[in-house]
Amino acid sequence: MLFTDTHTHLYYEQDAEKQAQLMERCFENNVNRLFLPNVDVKSIAMIDDLVAKYPENCFAMAGLHPCDVKEDYLALLDEIYKSIAGRKIYAIGEIGIDLYWDKTTLEIQQDAFRKQIGWAKALGLPIVIHCREAFDEVFELLESERDEKLRGIFHCFTGNLAQAKQAIDLNFYLGIGGVVTYKKAGLDLVLADVPLTNLVLETDSPYLAPVPFRGKPNESSYLIYIAQKLSDIYSISIEEIAAITTGNSKKIFGV
Repeated sequence: MLFTDTHTHLYYEQDAEKQAQLMERCFENNVNRLFLPNVDVKSIAMIDDLVAKYPENCFAMAGLHPCDVKEDYLALLDEIYKSIAGRKIYAIGEIGIDLYWDKTTLEIQQDAFRKQIGWAKALGLPIVIHCREAFDEVFELLESERDEKLRGIFHCFTGNLAQAKQAIDLNFYLGIGGVVTYKKAGLDLVLADVPLTNLVLETDSPYLAPVPFRGKPNESSYLIYIAQKLSDIYSISIEEIAAITTGNSKKIFGV
């Protein structure tokens, strides 16, 4: 059984011993593939360090998180783009639009999002989208960029069925994390009408821990609780959940 966490910030843990323990718990729970989204310039080195320690298990992304798109975003984008040349990355992410924290930066968030989509297309890479309280804005931009090169993952998907279908139609997989285990989220009802072939698993650790750890720091080893919930929703074994979702991740990332 092989699980893939398509979105984890495990590198935030900078204590070497604690980081090693996090990775060991992943391996104990068959979470052997971890994809590391970038958020800013500072996190590049942290990601590269974890990849160097676990080259068979950890895979880097590059991108500027929408919440980090401020007045100096063009300089930050330039620095992140320059870092790609000497590194192996598997996606541009996490990128997108976040209107939960700051609506005043929408215009520059859109510009940064569009520029980074351009990188992905030029490099033949998928994108990993962060979308918070911004489905309309994200879909409007994606529709304007729609072509055969546009593809990727809607990270931490929490939308309705219509939004799920639109994302899939745009050639995106839905990243399903701990929210699916929350009773009032309703995501389980949406997924009842979405084929498993359109899903990947993620934790977004250290955020959004699944039940029974809700409210506590998340970690990639908890992916098994998300997989168990999908096993219940789709009435198939957890082994099948692992095989199908890991297969989907390989189609996206090419590894």
